[in-house]
Amino acid sequence: MVLATKPVDLDQVVSDALAGKELEREVALGILRYPDERLDELLEATLAVRQRYFGRRVKLCVLNNIQSGICPEDCHYCSQSKISRADIPVYKLKPVDSILAGARRAIESGAQRYCMVASMRGPNGAVIEHMAEACQRIRKEFPTLELCLSLGLMSEEQARVLKQAGAGWINHNLNTSRRFYPKICTTHTFDDRVRTVENVRRAGLSTCCGGIVGMGEEDDDIVDLAYETRRLRVDSLPVNFLHPIPGTPLEHTKLLTWQKCLKAACLFRLMNPATEIRAAGGRELNLGPHQDKVLCAVNSIFVNGYLTTPGMAYEPTVRLIEQAGFEPEVD
Repeated sequence: MVLATKPVDLDQVVSDALAGKELEREVALGILRYPDERLDELLEATLAVRQRYFGRRVKLCVLNNIQSGICPEDCHYCSQSKISRADIPVYKLKPVDSILAGARRAIESGAQRYCMVASMRGPNGAVIEHMAEACQRIRKEFPTLELCLSLGLMSEEQARVLKQAGAGWINHNLNTSRRFYPKICTTHTFDDRVRTVENVRRAGLSTCCGGIVGMGEEDDDIVDLAYETRRLRVDSLPVNFLHPIPGTPLEHTKLLTWQKCLKAACLFRLMNPATEIRAAGGRELNLGPHQDKVLCAVNSIFVNGYLTTPGMAYEPTVRLIEQAGFEPEVD
């Protein structure tokens, strides 16, 4: 049952968020449904929380799709899934030298974090060994570069091996609510994803876990996802806005407005005030000329594109950040 919204007292919301209090569900729904004509008020309130923990700094991150288009899962949003007909490059796991070269390009792009993503259900022993070698070599050449890996479902033991090799974060998104999850994937469960996030934390790695807005879910599902990321105490939280890709089951799903995207980003910040929050896939497509406003909620963004979709390059991204009154992080 969809609950009615509750009038949102933004001063109280900010006070509660800074005190570490969880928002009431009716208030969370009220944030998602905040009037478009008063959106600047919500952004200003959210910025107050963002600034308490991150100032006006923006971390730049670079993705490397290290294995593409051969995933056995059926995630409906993904161009790399077994049910996708999308016209994308298909290749097996890149050699370590190629992954290391990607780290060099990330450094040249001014990135503080290098995110290595492989389309797969989960890694076997050979993949873990391969990626451990990659992490060791990258860490030796770039000691301060943050390393994040996304390899699908993972055990605690596998995560420990990667931590020892120099990885700092493991990404595994929940994507949506428990209720809506079967509508977008049937080859694994919501609990499988939660288990991986918990395994990563037990292994001593930082967790990177968020979701996708705009797949046909209801506001209650977005709120559920925000509560779940808070419950899991995620360290890094990517907020993706669906980029419908031709050849995927969601290719005609175009439900988002730029205002709804910004409200969702605000909700995740106000529910997770001290968490690093990233505007991820679909940012350019869905926010367009309003991308600068999302910096009121997030403190991290990607440069140079995504896994199979293009994105904004480094230099225009830096201009966007600086013109909005924020500053890119530098080592």
